[in-house]
Amino acid sequence: MLIRAATENDFEGIWLIFQAVVANGDTYVFSPQATREDAHDYWFGPGVRSFVAEVDGAISGMYKLITNQRDLGSHVANASFMVCPKAHGKGIGEAMGRHCLEEARKAGYAAMQFNFVVSTNTGAVALWKKLGFSIVGTLPKVFRHQSLGMVDAYVMHRFLDGSGA
Repeated sequence: MLIRAATENDFEGIWLIFQAVVANGDTYVFSPQATREDAHDYWFGPGVRSFVAEVDGAISGMYKLITNQRDLGSHVANASFMVCPKAHGKGIGEAMGRHCLEEARKAGYAAMQFNFVVSTNTGAVALWKKLGFSIVGTLPKVFRHQSLGMVDAYVMHRFLDGSGA
């Protein structure tokens, strides 16, 4: 597996994964009808550093690293991840998570915070806990899950020096 900075040439592969991930309406706030422009802005907008994970030369996942808040909150990073549904269970998410944490450290961030992890996305919650994140808040019934109705989302946090949240 190769994890590298994303380029515009990667967008077609990113778009295909984006569509597959948002299609079920169960993990991301994007509508299943989100446009190519929405996806492009999300992954390549101002201030966004995006990375792709390649397996056998094909893009199998991607993540973006951004500053969570401006100015006085700019020491905390934020990130978003998507893995091709056909590639689940192959360690791509964990490899990208570890890579992202290292990139955030190198960029000088002190911590990372996820503002909206859908509580029913048990794979993501378990992965982030494995990588040292703690649930520091629960947002009640803030996500309209396409099959379960209103569900909670978590705020998850970890310091990048390895200390607890």
